[in-house]
Amino acid sequence: MSIDAIDRGIIEATQAGLPLTPAPYAAIAAELGLGEAEVIERMAVMRERGVIRRIGAAPNHYALGMVANGMTVWDVEDSAAARLGAEVGALDFVSHCYLRPRARPVWPFNLFAMVHGSDRDEVEAKRERIAALLGPARRSGDILYSTRILKKTGLRLGRKGGR
Repeated sequence: MSIDAIDRGIIEATQAGLPLTPAPYAAIAAELGLGEAEVIERMAVMRERGVIRRIGAAPNHYALGMVANGMTVWDVEDSAAARLGAEVGALDFVSHCYLRPRARPVWPFNLFAMVHGSDRDEVEAKRERIAALLGPARRSGDILYSTRILKKTGLRLGRKGGR
């Protein structure tokens, strides 16, 4: 999968995050001497080609006062997992939700939903709301609490010439 110099410039300009301005694509365009529409179009094409998987926010929940962070994990009937995953993902307190293959016999869980709170009691209450939503399709569940924040980064390109 190859990219040209303009695409490389766009990636390099965005790999540390989008500028925190009302018009981030216009700021990137100005930095690169391009039009805003061209930056948006090129990023869309790179996404379609798989060069860029997604563009998303990666907030620091700790800085926002959300110091209890738990990944809820669920063993949900396969026939209901996609439908229930969409419902769980739509909850206003779930930051991300996804399906993954099980790794039996050690890991029976196929549905994951990240929740945040100011303390563990708040996170547990949110976990109970998810459990109620999953209903009889839920066979088991658990919660894995974060113990530290991990570095969140996106696509990174090496410097030209290997420097």
